[in-house]
Amino acid sequence: MTEADIDTVSAVRVRGWQAAYRGLMPQAYLDAMSVAADAERRRSWFGRRPPEVSDLVAERDGEVVGWACVGPARDSDIAPPEGALTGGVPAGELLALYVSPALIGTGVGRSLLTAAVDRARAAGFGTLYLWVVRGNTRARRFYERAGFVPDGSEEAYEVGGRSVPELRYRRPSAAGPPSAGPPGTASPSPLRGA
Repeated sequence: MTEADIDTVSAVRVRGWQAAYRGLMPQAYLDAMSVAADAERRRSWFGRRPPEVSDLVAERDGEVVGWACVGPARDSDIAPPEGALTGGVPAGELLALYVSPALIGTGVGRSLLTAAVDRARAAGFGTLYLWVVRGNTRARRFYERAGFVPDGSEEAYEVGGRSVPELRYRRPSAAGPPSAGPPGTASPSPLRGA
């Protein structure tokens, strides 16, 4: 991902939220989401993000159609305190994965997930975690087919006055050879990463 991709990535993210979370979050909240506001937040964060965070985009015909972000795990029960010496392998987190709603089911998400797992492996993360909204059955099936399993952790956060429960999933990032998608999947979309 480059800084020039921010507006398109924000559009993919906002439209992805609006499609994926319809009925799971207050509609007024989803309707009020702004691509411009998201892009502004993303632009301010982009230049100061830690070097171990990778933003990846998927393109079709030169247009960004998906975005994933992977970096160090943020949860205190799996991430060592900053500066702590540990003998173990650090954990990573899939911080985001969104695909243009019209392209869900076309292999773009699988390609992004494969690239994110490869990036996590290259960064030395032994296990990759992610959070998924409990009611988002499509996303849960997607991650489960890719080898992620719930680890028993659940959190809820408030969105527009409604409690939204999320489940944490995990998977060894070293599982399978690099760039290997599930058998019988479509060819990956072209990906760029920073």
